[in-house]
Amino acid sequence: MKYKLTDETIEHNGKTLYRIQALKDFGDIKAGDLGGYVESERNLSQNGNCWVADEAWVYGKAKVFSNARVFDNARVSGNAWVFDTAQIYGDALVSGNAWVSDNAWVYGNARISGNARVTGNAWVFGNAQVNGDAEFKNGYIG
Repeated sequence: MKYKLTDETIEHNGKTLYRIQALKDFGDIKAGDLGGYVESERNLSQNGNCWVADEAWVYGKAKVFSNARVFDNARVSGNAWVFDTAQIYGDALVSGNAWVSDNAWVYGNARISGNARVTGNAWVFGNAQVNGDAEFKNGYIG
């Protein structure tokens, strides 16, 4: 195991989210480092270098895996997946059945929702929104 759920919790809409703590060194994370918050271990893979940091939250059936990162005050919820080397940060929100993958970055106040897919070398930032059944790949929206 690379991390554990700590006793430090927050409540959000009737859900308890647990701060995570690294149990071993991986990537640029060191054993003992505190991370962000997850509802359960199903939200963050024990494999790869994926991590939830700072005050970020991942909850519901959302999953972060591979080498993806969610940090700052970002939120990932619903059935959303964040994977490969994708990064979600700032005050960004990924929700619904959305996927963010490959080398995509979602940051600022950006919102990805519905069945949207953000892939490739895409950057979605500022107040941009990608939603519904939209797909965005290899470009900039912000």
